[in-house]
Amino acid sequence: MLIWVAFISLIILFLAMDLGVFNKRDHVIRSKEASLWTALWVTVAFSFSGVVYWLFSAGLLENPTAMTPNQAVLNYITGYLIELSLSIDNVFVIAVIFSAFSIPPMYQHRVLFWGILGAIVFRALMIVFGVALITRFEWAIYVFGVFLLYTAFKMLKSDSIKFDPKRSLVFKYLRRIYPLTHHMKGRHFFIKRMGIKAATPLFVALIVIELTDILFALDSIPAILAITADPFIVFSSNIMAILGLRSMYFLISRMLSKFRFINYSLVVILGFVGLKMLGSEFIHVEEWISLTVIVVSLAAGIISSLLIPESNPDSITGE
Repeated sequence: MLIWVAFISLIILFLAMDLGVFNKRDHVIRSKEASLWTALWVTVAFSFSGVVYWLFSAGLLENPTAMTPNQAVLNYITGYLIELSLSIDNVFVIAVIFSAFSIPPMYQHRVLFWGILGAIVFRALMIVFGVALITRFEWAIYVFGVFLLYTAFKMLKSDSIKFDPKRSLVFKYLRRIYPLTHHMKGRHFFIKRMGIKAATPLFVALIVIELTDILFALDSIPAILAITADPFIVFSSNIMAILGLRSMYFLISRMLSKFRFINYSLVVILGFVGLKMLGSEFIHVEEWISLTVIVVSLAAGIISSLLIPESNPDSITGE
């Protein structure tokens, strides 16, 4: 438990420094700043693979799946890349939510900070439940596999994500149970108007982002569980990817229209891990094969988007 406490304490320290030191003053996150933060978080995430190797080689963690240190590192990196790649759709939805509720760029980082904090808690609960389910009921892995294949098929058939936050069930129920206002007062989530405390668009956007992230976790967590059922690897790879989601949002949200083939990369990744789950009893897929499939799929989607010209450039507008 000491290792778990130390890791969670490190995450809390990162978050406290982020909001309390580096982003104490609300400001617009420019592309250059977002690039530097994204590079930093990716470096931290990959550097943590050295910690994973040390923990497993020294026997400081329980090892229920009997992984070697090298296997643990490969599984950690694979899980991290899966979560990072599946976050691309999440970035698109966050951009739609901010636009729908007219959230000023200056306060978007604050909303995402608290959204990420809540996501860490919910992801931890879902990981514990998912690992326990697979450990106790072997058939659960086939359920996850079928679900991932269905998600991949649905993603393949859909040309784009259609999501209207103001028509979502979350927004409708929130409006019924708590007073909402269209007015904002700086960075505040709640304001008092005519003696009534009401939630501002910042808070509404936060709740919608929080709950949509849970929906996205229904894809990403089973995908990581297809790689390994080790709780620490699943949790650490997932959380490291989430920590970099904010800076990645500010970096790529303006460029989403350029990566028009990345959707097919996600289809391949989800399809692969789904088939891996379904065939886990009959075929053992080496860790390096899973990592190679994910890296090649992502690279192919990005390179194709950059090299293949648009058939109708005027059909896509970007910032």
